[in-house]
Amino acid sequence: MSSSISSPRSYRYLDLVMAAFVAILIVSNVASSAKIVDLGFSLFGVFGIPAVPLAFDGGTLLFPLAYVFGDVLTEVYGFRAGRRVIWTGFCALALASLVFFLLRLLPADASWEEYAGSAAFDAILGGMSTGGIALASLLGYWVGEFSNSAILSRIKVLMKGKFLWVRTIGSTLVGEFLDSLVFVTVASVTGVFGWELFVTLVLTNYLFKCLIEVIMTPITYLTVRKLKQKEGIDTFDREEKYNPFRF
Repeated sequence: MSSSISSPRSYRYLDLVMAAFVAILIVSNVASSAKIVDLGFSLFGVFGIPAVPLAFDGGTLLFPLAYVFGDVLTEVYGFRAGRRVIWTGFCALALASLVFFLLRLLPADASWEEYAGSAAFDAILGGMSTGGIALASLLGYWVGEFSNSAILSRIKVLMKGKFLWVRTIGSTLVGEFLDSLVFVTVASVTGVFGWELFVTLVLTNYLFKCLIEVIMTPITYLTVRKLKQKEGIDTFDREEKYNPFRF
C-alpha cells in the first residue's frame, strides 16, 4: 500500500483533517493574543542557572495539536497534500487577522464602550487586530510547519516507513523550535510581548509543545493507522523537491 501523489484523487477524510487543522490554528492565535498564563513556578534556579518562570501564551494550550495534525497529514497523504493544507491555514489566519483589523477601525457603539470599550479590545485582541500576533504566528507557523513536514517526509523515505515515532518526534523538535523562536521574536519586535518575557516564552513554548507531541504519540499512531486503512494509501515522497512555494 505505497504510493506517491502525482495526480489529484478523492480522499474520504482529508477535508476533515484540514478543517480541524485550520480551526486549531485560528483559535490558538486568538488565545495567544488574549492571555499570558503563569503556572506559579519556575524551571531551573539551581547551580547558578537563573530561574525561568513557567509562563506561556494562551495559544500554547492548543497550538501543539496543529503539529500533530501536520504529522498525520504528511505521514498519510504526503508532503504535497500537507503543503496545500499548510497554505490553506496560512490564508485563513491572514483573513482572520484582516477581519479583526477592519473591526478595530470601525466606530464603536456607545453602550459597548461603557461595558467593554476600545481599550479592552486593544488589550485583548490587539495582537490580532494590529497584526502583531498574526504576523508572528504566520512567519513562525510557515517556517515551523514546512520544516516539520519536509523532515518527517524525508526521514520516512530514508527509514523505509519504519519507526513512526522517530520521525514525528524528531521533526517536531526542529519544527517547534523554529516556530517558537520566530513567533516570540516577531511578537516581541512588534510589541505584543515584552522583551523581558522572551526567554521564558521561547523556552516554555518549546518544551510544552514538544511534551504534547510525545504525549500524543500513541494517538498519532492510532490515527495514522486508521487513516491509511480507510484511505488505502501510504505515501512515500521519493522524488519530492520540497518546494514550499507551491499550492
